[in-house]
Amino acid sequence: MANAKKPKHKAALLGVGLDSDGHKRITTGDNFTLVGGSNDTHEQMIEKAIKINEKLKARGKQLETVSREEFDDIAHEVGLKKIEPRKN
Repeated sequence: MANAKKPKHKAALLGVGLDSDGHKRITTGDNFTLVGGSNDTHEQMIEKAIKINEKLKARGKQLETVSREEFDDIAHEVGLKKIEPRKN
């Protein structure tokens, strides 16, 4: 039996909801932590994190093993938009 090569590092998603309705929300999963946000925002973050994990699993990959480009593709597939930093 061949040994699968394990990544040398662990990757995780961090979601931060910037709106608030006065409640403190924290949700963690195998490779994500989501904090803050109104109920609606927090639920949307949970949905996106779960969908990302499902897409990774369907591709037979882990967050640690996908390239930045592949992650961007997956994020786009689940409805996330990449925002480029402003140039001065």
